[in-house]
Amino acid sequence: MKTYFVDAFTNKRFKGNPAAVCIAASDLPDTTMQDIATEIGFSETAFIRHISGQCYNIRFFTPKQEIPLCGHATLAASKILFDIHAHDRISFLNCEEVELKIQRFDEKIAMQFPVYNTVPIDVPSGVLAALGIGNTVTTRFSPKNKIILLEIAGTALLADLKPDFNALVKSYNGINGVLVTAKSDQSDFDFHYRYFWPWAGTNEDPVTGGVQTFLTPFWVERLNKTRLKAFQSSQRTGMMSTELQEDKVLIFGEAVVVFEGELKSED
Repeated sequence: MKTYFVDAFTNKRFKGNPAAVCIAASDLPDTTMQDIATEIGFSETAFIRHISGQCYNIRFFTPKQEIPLCGHATLAASKILFDIHAHDRISFLNCEEVELKIQRFDEKIAMQFPVYNTVPIDVPSGVLAALGIGNTVTTRFSPKNKIILLEIAGTALLADLKPDFNALVKSYNGINGVLVTAKSDQSDFDFHYRYFWPWAGTNEDPVTGGVQTFLTPFWVERLNKTRLKAFQSSQRTGMMSTELQEDKVLIFGEAVVVFEGELKSED
């Protein structure tokens, strides 16, 4: 099975967020896909299978479990398919039969994702303490994604966060992660963010595209503009542009292929 490692949401090797992309000729057992994702150890591994025309099935696995949507692994898979085939447009169907429309614009790739709402939430003090956050500006929750959103004042504070992940996991149950964001104080970007998800994946995701399903609408409302530039201040760092279009969010990014090989089958 052809397998690729791709650094997504960056134009430089060893930056952005690494994803594995496996091209399957037929359906694979869930246990096999999970074993492969656990073995590789990236925050996500995407398994793609051709359906017909320019449409593909896509499934995402963290080292711990399957998730329905992943931005950087979709970008990585799109990069591979655009490099292999002379297509300008493709589409994916995820495990929930949600269609993700993808288009290539020179070096940029535009991904069309759904929009999900957020609701107010009271966040326990234990969550904030584990993150090292004293005060918040806004606290919201994305029911579809099962992610808590915390807005704080200051990108420097955001970049300096050093969570206690053992305490963080124990501080709340039934969620996939906590996203912390702040309004940018730089003209190059509109907002910064980091995503911590030891419940469902790795401790911190280097660059996260799927959260734009609710994070872009959140900042569109506050900044009163529909086109935004985002910076993820993780150790590897990453960046992307987004645009809100009614019930869709467009996520624009670049990706770099760093490895190509074959995964051996069982003998």
